Amino acid sequence: MQRIVTLDTETTGLDWKRGDRVIEIGAVEIVGRQLTGRHFHEFLNPEREIDAGAIAVHGITAEFLADKPKFAEVAPALLDFLRDAVVVIHNASFDLGFLNAELRRVGLEITVETVAAEIVDTLKLAKTNDPTKRASLDALCERYGIDNQHRTLHGALLDAELLAEVYLAMTRGQESLLIDAIGDAQGAPSIATQWQRPATLVLAKVTVAPDELAAHEAILDEIDKASNGQTVWRAQSTPVVPAS
Repeated sequence: MQRIVTLDTETTGLDWKRGDRVIEIGAVEIVGRQLTGRHFHEFLNPEREIDAGAIAVHGITAEFLADKPKFAEVAPALLDFLRDAVVVIHNASFDLGFLNAELRRVGLEITVETVAAEIVDTLKLAKTNDPTKRASLDALCERYGIDNQHRTLHGALLDAELLAEVYLAMTRGQESLLIDAIGDAQGAPSIATQWQRPATLVLAKVTVAPDELAAHEAILDEIDKASNGQTVWRAQSTPVVPAS
């Protein structure tokens, strides 16, 4: 069964090209459209100051991060967690830009895209579904009735958990119509196994007038000719007996 991992990061600023760094990574695992409880979460020492505007968003300070691990120390575990998963990110280009820059910085010739089975951007998905509506994570939580009142500041793990709920709501009925049609019931058989072709109704004896029988046989002859002798009715039905 395909693993899905929703992922989010917090950073020192908005531009990795100017040296901004990742300071928090959060990711949660989904299997069978259920959160498994497995997650990846690390705060990171960026070895640089954090922009005041960024602190206003996530509340993470350089002092708090001073004793946290550096990216190189957590990179192997992060890559293992993401490996072969469908990685779901909101505004994926932002997080991928930062994470791939971090990987290059520690000398790893690899990207998140090459490790993951697939990247899904929920921002693009939301805009495709309805380009007229707001598509921020908060807006999607509101649209799908997901409680995010405890989100006073951004946080990578919290946002990854909210994103997991948003993604499941956005894709309900798309990933598995059979599962969703039975309400994601645990252990319930799929519709494919519940549904059985009804037994063919066979009448023990059918009697008709001779002229009706002749008309019936003429129609079957035409069907036989058109289907190269594959008339299902003649293969399945009880012989028709003329009325006396």
